[in-house]
Amino acid sequence: MSQQVVKPRVRGFICITSHPEGCAAQVREQAAYVKSRPRLEGGPKSVLVIGASTGYGLASRIAAAFGSGAATLGIFFERPGEGDKPGSPGWYNSVGFHRAAKQHNLKAFSLNGDAFSAEMKQQAIDIIKNKMPGGKVDLVVYSLASPRRTARDGVTYKSVLKPTGAPFHAKNLDTDRKVVNDVTLETATAEDIANTVKVMGGEDWEWWMNDLDQAKVLAPGCQTVAYSYIGPQVTWPIYKDGTIGKAKEDLERAGSRIDALMKLHRGRAFVSVNKAVVTQASSAIPVVPLYVSLLFKVMKAKGTHEGCIEQIQRLFEKQMYNGNALDFDEQGRVRIDDWEMAPDVQEAIFKVWPLVTTETLDQYGDFAGYQSDFLKNFGFGVAGVDYEVPTELELPIEDV
Repeated sequence: MSQQVVKPRVRGFICITSHPEGCAAQVREQAAYVKSRPRLEGGPKSVLVIGASTGYGLASRIAAAFGSGAATLGIFFERPGEGDKPGSPGWYNSVGFHRAAKQHNLKAFSLNGDAFSAEMKQQAIDIIKNKMPGGKVDLVVYSLASPRRTARDGVTYKSVLKPTGAPFHAKNLDTDRKVVNDVTLETATAEDIANTVKVMGGEDWEWWMNDLDQAKVLAPGCQTVAYSYIGPQVTWPIYKDGTIGKAKEDLERAGSRIDALMKLHRGRAFVSVNKAVVTQASSAIPVVPLYVSLLFKVMKAKGTHEGCIEQIQRLFEKQMYNGNALDFDEQGRVRIDDWEMAPDVQEAIFKVWPLVTTETLDQYGDFAGYQSDFLKNFGFGVAGVDYEVPTELELPIEDV
């Protein structure tokens, strides 16, 4: 066992260290928020979360467990601590979740490995059949974010962040140096687009649901949701109309096909479009960090700012359960980004976008809030945690 004093070491859009106690404290904070809300009437009892260790996937696991008493199975690909090297934040989030679940007598199982693989799907099915209530699941959350995927054809595909039309030139925020600069991205090739769709599209979600169906582990009325993002027009060349956007279109295509399958179980499948938040994935996308900084400033001033747990709790509490109905847009998507995309919010951002420079960033944006959320993703800057005290790095995840 190895105890170390752990400090943040940031390189570009990633922090290469993470803090076990800070990650666990955040899980407890999210669980406390869920428990402060009304219990989910008709909520899930047996939940599979694919991509369960960070961001919206972790929030979904917490909301289901602590809002509805659900047993959960989480799938993720994370790095445990070893010697004097900290594990990934997703590992420590999951350790913290299991500990919190044990304290509240909630069943929790986790699998660490390649969620895209047939082997991982079979392992998940075995746990559902043998350990989950009734041997079935009544909610499947698909929340994977990965830069690459080895598909069933044995080929490894890699995603790219590129525009699909003309080269994209826009204002950007270098978060490492706190500098507003310009960025130019070259146009994606047809192969780039196809590979990104393979990694981030809906094919794997379909395979998961088809495999679960064939294994007869989907409960009557089972729901499945995948998470997406659209964002404002200023980010569309790199996001909605870029390679990622093409993948998200494929996710919606898959959602329609899966929905037809789920109807056989008197259930449903849908895509939820969520709000912009600071995640490891979003930090890597050009333009997005600057937009998020401005967004936070506006939404905090209006009192409508939400993080992952508030978003997912609102989705579960106000739309999926408690006798509520899903509120679809014209394309059949659920929009819990509605507060972000409110006309007054977007108008406020559009107004200041041309005025933002390195010198005016703090005036128009909430860079401090952005940085705080970024570091909290790795367990740093969390209230109540003593970062001067050595902490154990080699922590196991124990099923409960």
